[in-house]
Amino acid sequence: MPSRTAATATEVEESHNAPGLQFNEPLSWRAGKPIAVADLLRRLQALSKELQEMDQEENQRDSFTKVAKELVNPNLLAHKDKGVKALTASCLVDILRLCAPDAPYTGQQLRDIFNMIITQILPALADPSNAYNKQHVYVLDSLAQVKSILLLTDIPSAETLLKNVFQICFDVLSGSSKSSQGEEMQKNVEINMTGLLACLVDESPTLPVEVVDIIVAQFLRTDPKALSGSSSKSKKNGVADEKQSTLVLRQLPPAYNMAKYICNAYPEKMARHFSQYFNDVIVDASTTSKENAPSRHKKRHSDGPEDSDDDHGGPTEEDLKELRKVHGLLRELWRACPGVLQNVIPQLEAELSAENVQLRLLATETLGDIISGIGAAGSPPSPTMDPAAYPSNALSDPSANTVSLNLLTKPSSPHPFPNAHPQAYSNYLGRRQDKSPVIRAAWTTGIGRILTTSAGGAGLSKQEEDRLISDLCRMLADVDEKVRVAAVKVVASFTFRDIVSKLGRTGSVMENGSVLSILAERIRDRKHSVREEAMVVLARIWGVAVGEISAENEQICALLGGIPSKILDTFYINEIEVTVLLDRVLFEQLLPLNYPPVRAKSSKLANGNSQGSRGGQATADTDRESIDPDKIRAERILLMVKDLDEKAKKVFYAIQSRQLVLAKIMNAYLDRCLDYNGGVMDNNETQIKDHMTRLIRSFANHLPNPSQATQDLWKFAKMHDRRSYQLIRFCMGAESDYWTIVKAIKEFNKRIVDASSSTAASNGLLDTLTPLIYRVSLIVYNKSHVPAIVEYSRTDGKSLAATAHEVLREISSKTPEVLKAHVQEICKTLQDEAPSAKKSNDAGAVDNIKACASFASKYPKEIPQDRKFVQAMTSYALYGSPPEAAKYAVSVIWAASDKKEMLVRDLAQKCVKGFEYGGEGFLACLATISQLVLLAPAEIDEQSTDAIIDIAIKQTLLVVREPSRKPPDAYEWSSTIDTEASAKCWALKILVNRIRSHPEGDTLPEVAAPVYSLLSKLIEQLGEISKANDTPPTHKSRLRLLAARLFLKLCTSKPHDALFTPSAFNALTTVAQDSEKPIRAGFLQRLKKYLNAQKLPQRFYTIPFLLAFEPSEELRSNTVTWIKSRATTFSTMKSQGSSNKANIVMESTFARLLSVLSHHPDYANEAEDLIDFSRYIIFYLQSVATEENLSLIYHIAQRVKQCHDAVSLSSSTSPTSDTTSTTEADERLYHLSDLAQIIIRKYEDLHNWTIQTLPGRIRLPSSLFREINSHEVAQRIAERNFLPEGVEDGVEDLLKATMRAQRTGKKRKSEGGDHHEGRETKKAKGLPVRKANASSAREKKAPAPRKSAKTLKARKAGETKEQESGERRRSGRIKEVETSYAERDSDEDDEEMEMDFAGAGAGAGAADERSAEELHSAAEDKEDEEQHDLEVSGETGEVDEEEEEVEEAPAPKKMTPRSTPKKLTPRGKTESTGTSPQAKPKARAKATRSRATATRGRAKAKAKITADDEEDEELSDPPDSE
Repeated sequence: MPSRTAATATEVEESHNAPGLQFNEPLSWRAGKPIAVADLLRRLQALSKELQEMDQEENQRDSFTKVAKELVNPNLLAHKDKGVKALTASCLVDILRLCAPDAPYTGQQLRDIFNMIITQILPALADPSNAYNKQHVYVLDSLAQVKSILLLTDIPSAETLLKNVFQICFDVLSGSSKSSQGEEMQKNVEINMTGLLACLVDESPTLPVEVVDIIVAQFLRTDPKALSGSSSKSKKNGVADEKQSTLVLRQLPPAYNMAKYICNAYPEKMARHFSQYFNDVIVDASTTSKENAPSRHKKRHSDGPEDSDDDHGGPTEEDLKELRKVHGLLRELWRACPGVLQNVIPQLEAELSAENVQLRLLATETLGDIISGIGAAGSPPSPTMDPAAYPSNALSDPSANTVSLNLLTKPSSPHPFPNAHPQAYSNYLGRRQDKSPVIRAAWTTGIGRILTTSAGGAGLSKQEEDRLISDLCRMLADVDEKVRVAAVKVVASFTFRDIVSKLGRTGSVMENGSVLSILAERIRDRKHSVREEAMVVLARIWGVAVGEISAENEQICALLGGIPSKILDTFYINEIEVTVLLDRVLFEQLLPLNYPPVRAKSSKLANGNSQGSRGGQATADTDRESIDPDKIRAERILLMVKDLDEKAKKVFYAIQSRQLVLAKIMNAYLDRCLDYNGGVMDNNETQIKDHMTRLIRSFANHLPNPSQATQDLWKFAKMHDRRSYQLIRFCMGAESDYWTIVKAIKEFNKRIVDASSSTAASNGLLDTLTPLIYRVSLIVYNKSHVPAIVEYSRTDGKSLAATAHEVLREISSKTPEVLKAHVQEICKTLQDEAPSAKKSNDAGAVDNIKACASFASKYPKEIPQDRKFVQAMTSYALYGSPPEAAKYAVSVIWAASDKKEMLVRDLAQKCVKGFEYGGEGFLACLATISQLVLLAPAEIDEQSTDAIIDIAIKQTLLVVREPSRKPPDAYEWSSTIDTEASAKCWALKILVNRIRSHPEGDTLPEVAAPVYSLLSKLIEQLGEISKANDTPPTHKSRLRLLAARLFLKLCTSKPHDALFTPSAFNALTTVAQDSEKPIRAGFLQRLKKYLNAQKLPQRFYTIPFLLAFEPSEELRSNTVTWIKSRATTFSTMKSQGSSNKANIVMESTFARLLSVLSHHPDYANEAEDLIDFSRYIIFYLQSVATEENLSLIYHIAQRVKQCHDAVSLSSSTSPTSDTTSTTEADERLYHLSDLAQIIIRKYEDLHNWTIQTLPGRIRLPSSLFREINSHEVAQRIAERNFLPEGVEDGVEDLLKATMRAQRTGKKRKSEGGDHHEGRETKKAKGLPVRKANASSAREKKAPAPRKSAKTLKARKAGETKEQESGERRRSGRIKEVETSYAERDSDEDDEEMEMDFAGAGAGAGAADERSAEELHSAAEDKEDEEQHDLEVSGETGEVDEEEEEVEEAPAPKKMTPRSTPKKLTPRGKTESTGTSPQAKPKARAKATRSRATATRGRAKAKAKITADDEEDEELSDPPDSE
């Protein structure tokens, strides 16, 4: 026993009267004669008072001996009265104080004393209202101040007492600190308990494991899960302890603070204990799991990550639970006392390399949170980024970008972890390369938290921050979708300020390699989960940034302005899931329905206090009268449209156009639902159900899960909720304002939920119906937005005038009904701004006039008829600028005026009389004339007609006022157009519009011949029209493009197309290979638009396949996408059994392509040239060929070799009908036929497909191919292989290289200096020229050869622009087109491209009986395919606006596409005929069916074709679904 506890009984004096202590009353008693409690309390109080007044140095120790002995009597220590024990303890601590350092007790007596104090006195401190609380506090104070508690460490086997003192002290502080009277525990109790436990930790050589457990457990008090799990201990009568809830929000628990103080006071000692503690837990869990892995494998945590590493055996669910608890403690310990983890961090670092995925995952998550300063309470809540909030977040308002944090969730790191543990931090960063995607995903989340919290507030250096952001970029492009989703969610966790300041440092959303651009790439991810997450996050960012964009913050505009374009571009992915997601994001994030969330008079602002703004915060009292919500919403629409690129803008407008078509189908569906009557029908049950089935299928085929969508739509029909039907009609009605539509959608959703039997059923039904409601609702083109858009168009507020004009133009052309209430205002504005000879109109007036013209074409009665407005339109027609304003003014007059005939005659006379080139308004006069000859040719007298022709040709077209000083062969494009070029363009339109408006009849060919000849000359001579060859190069390019577009326009009319010869068509195809990209792009854009609208014959599908050598990757890829989309559309229609659509358009085009190639200016029969030409065929196969149609394509290639060429015969000056011999043109066809067959066969082998024999035969167009009447000639041609030696090997190498490049995603080089793999570029001085074969050399002269677009691949870097444009486009090998333009109907040729077998045309219905499904498909085709068209980029500055004319011209009727044969059924494999020189194909039949037989059973319904007045803005609407 130590000396301080070794006092013996002999040293205790027997007398109470010894000097020092005056108390002499007995405190003990004999058995059976106890002292009364009152007397005992009095005596103890007296003793306690005297002892408290005594000082250790001034009193004799011997005087306390007797009292000390009596105080440890079991009668006092175990007394039933609490007061006796409290006073006894008070006296005992004073005895220990006065006798220090040697206690007058034995070890056992000390054990009894401390046992009583620990178990009776200390717990009583939890109740401050206790009558003896003063004595309890005094005991605690004495133990802590005098440090008498250290005697506890001298007692043998005192581990239990130590555990109890720690447990009780922490329990006291963690319990209720208020009494029933509301009296609070004194603060010094917490201080003294902390000091008491700190002394024990300091003086104890070792701490029992139980004590360490108790200390560690205090750090879990910040974990809400731990609190909820132990809440039963702190509940009284079933009511949760109120103190705990307030602690979570306001302050840390006292017990937590006490443990934190102890650990920080003695970090080295606690570090040893904690290291052993965590080592035991972690190692035990890991060891146990490995030992029992085989038997416990099935019991592992079911939610754990699935990875191959699990094969090593993993911890059980119980082990994981304990490990998670331990790792949660580590998070909190770093926040509270990082010094105690100096030996634990290396253990955690070792876990990063553990074989088991679950252990690595825990270590990765824990280290990430430790570095971020995130404790056991978890990560802070995500920032509130509401795209519908108004006012929007602003960078200048810090409160708007600060996440609301409480004390427990606020990230806090006492020290920068990278500095304190550099090795562990380095190993943590290395987890980005972990083989498990689960680990990489957790690591990505961790670095996101490090970035958002700035390493727990400790701060990151710029280099370290840039490194983490770079790592985030890599994770956004990780190979595993879980990692990519985690990376996207990380971006979503950033505040708006952090997105701008941190992520924005790497670049804008349009800059390659930046975080935002890679995030934008994820919206095109191959996995839908990634696409969905990325698109929502990206759209939300823009929605929050719209306030700064509206305020014209240049940084934000440049950084985030391109987001809507990226999102809308996903439309081109052409996947149903993406399209549905795009609809949801558009109307929930970019343009949310409830934006701005201002309340009406009876409702509060949705989140008035949640968002900051530049001017402050929106309050809950804000109502609709304080702001104009329609104007705010319209501004957001305009801001979004303003920043859209051309492709995205097409998508946006197509989505609005789609609403018109789908609304018609929805109306039909609702009507049938009424007839269906919930399944109870009296009449026409079969017809109603059949029609319902078609309507539902048309909707379901455009939803992600067609079968489920079909069930849901039938379920909705069976519900027969008439109110829901009416709500949908409200959404579609042009008379509905915006809030009516929003309320209708909300009520509709509520009714669906209320009517469904379960939440899952309602959600499933809404998942189907919501996209349809979005698609048919008139949300953007709403009448509520028109006043604000008109105001912006007039005031140019926030530089939105141009965008406002554009949107108004779209509204007027698509939904003019919404303009009814505002057209008078637009007309009044035009009237006030009318031009004159001395005054010009506003530049934006042209858009307003165009809007009025579109409106007037549908609602002429709504246009003002007063004299002032008519005079204003006349002024625009005579002096409007730009000239398009004059054209639209004429359209308004012709559509709306009651005296239009008189006004038109007067306008014609004014324009013709005294016309002077260069005079005031002469361009307006030319534009007016071009529109007059189109709309009202009958009102123009013969004298004026002659004058108009003279003005157009002699005064404008044939006169070169500024001769070019460049070489005659100069040819180039300019982004601007001068006055002379503009005048010539309008003059050319005048000539074309004359023949467009000419009635059908015998005189049409005669009238059209000179114009066709002029257009062909412009195309063949590269726009040169002057005999002196002095036309400026920029004028020539403009005129050539316009001539090509006008040919396309003319061919949209069947009578005019009949005048367009194959030779002229072949010349037109060369425009697609023009040397200038704007010309190629502009021509193809118009071509694809007409083809989308089904306005051009099928032969025009040939032209896009000439882009095999297109040097512009963008133009080429967009064209390929368009071709594939059209091919898919035709294939879908065929599979659906559409009678008038199920044709073989793309397959039959192959024969026309071979014909065009045979007459191509660059064609030659040499091996090298044929290999070069094989690229066209490969390009076609890659775009069109499938396993199903390859047999048909191969059959067409064979059929070409069984015919003569008819194009050369029709254009020859000495035509002959001899079919017994072959010409050079014939041999060209045969070369290409053999070449195509070889390529198709090798293409078949590379894809492991099988070419099968067809049950019929194709008849080729008679305008291109002639029958071979001689069987001997046909046999000789079939047996001969026309290909020179070496072609087959070269084609095989080229095809393999092309397929290999396609598989690996290899892209072509950018425009200029591009050449392809598989063949070296030919070298020559200057420009490369093709060598003619012997026969062609004898028959032809050798003028300067024309270089096509495909020879751009050999252009040298040093070649000048003049060399390119001169040598490239001047080709003497294009034959002159004859003036006889009458030709066999091209559509009749297309009809002959059918299978001549029984039943080919059976079952064809009338063309005008289109089902709702066909209507939907056509509408989707028209609107969706239109998005793949390429417009001439903004630098073209094109003047060609003839497609935007408004009025319906007296033009000929348009043909309706005829039905085609049913899908072919293969009948076994074909033989190897045609694949080798020795192979012999089957002899073809000598007779063909007549045209009448081929078309028997088909209806020839015709529909009017308009004057293409709005072709640039709108395609003709399909007929009603009914």
